[in-house]
Amino acid sequence: MKQLRNGLAAIAAICVALPVFAAEHTLTISSWAPPTHGLNATMWPNLVKMIEEATDGRVTAELKLGLAPPPAQMDLVMDGAADLSVIFHGYQAGRFTGTKLIELPGYEGNAEDASVAYWRVQDKFLNKLNEHRGVKLIGLHTHGPAQLHSNAEVKSLDQISGMKVRIPGGVGGDVGEALGATGIKVPAPKVYETLASNAADGVVMPMESRKGFKLTEVAKNVFEVPGGLYRGSFAYIMNEDAFNNLPEDLQKALEEKVFGEPASRMAGAVWDEIDAGGRDATMASSDNTINAASEADMQAYAKIQAEVIAKVLAEIDAKGVDAKAAHEMVKSEMAAN
Repeated sequence: MKQLRNGLAAIAAICVALPVFAAEHTLTISSWAPPTHGLNATMWPNLVKMIEEATDGRVTAELKLGLAPPPAQMDLVMDGAADLSVIFHGYQAGRFTGTKLIELPGYEGNAEDASVAYWRVQDKFLNKLNEHRGVKLIGLHTHGPAQLHSNAEVKSLDQISGMKVRIPGGVGGDVGEALGATGIKVPAPKVYETLASNAADGVVMPMESRKGFKLTEVAKNVFEVPGGLYRGSFAYIMNEDAFNNLPEDLQKALEEKVFGEPASRMAGAVWDEIDAGGRDATMASSDNTINAASEADMQAYAKIQAEVIAKVLAEIDAKGVDAKAAHEMVKSEMAAN
């Protein structure tokens, strides 16, 4: 027993003597979703882990909530008040056009496939627009197909006309207008109180919001359109000085192992997981209902979808990008993954 105690004491002494390596660089993350939302519970921790592994622990990051509302995140990072954030392009009215490409309805595939395709199309077509000027773009992703979540039960597409619906902007706004809804623009963290106060009849968001924003409590009905009404466009962004101030070897490690397609793929995969969680939460709620669009609804929506796609592609074309080719690349890349 004495030998065992001596052995344990020796091991403890060695452990104490070992140096503890602290990160040389700690980046500040600004995030705007609720603490338990998948963005904060999974996506950011995954990205931090990727950063730490790529840099052998020399770079890490810490998450801070509530620094600014969602629409202000890009300016926050540009000003250096935070080093990293994720932005939803639809909140930045008039600032982004090319990003609407991934938001279009009609794509077949999950969020991971769409996010990988998005980064590749950005690299080939959209970079020339320089729409993320002022920050370093380190990843792009999309959520799953957005559906209508409402207080009253909606069983057909034509019921949407005249409803007061929270719509995020971007293609979501185009679709809402085409469906005849009265659009109400509030950021995602405000949807619960907007619905609870009856300031809106419904919201158009992905299924993850059933759980992430507690829509199972205030929007107990889902009208589900195969392929969704739109997809949301997000970007991981970094302060340019924060990146440039890192040693060159760390910059290289991040560029090669984390930024771009790896970060985009990870974020899309996480969104697929949390969309599934939102559906599970809905199915587990006895007072929640999911109504699928009928064949007649889909025929009616096909016309609206075609008009929205044509409108958005014309906007992107006007910026000097071959929008049709970019659109076809998204579809082909998603089909190949």
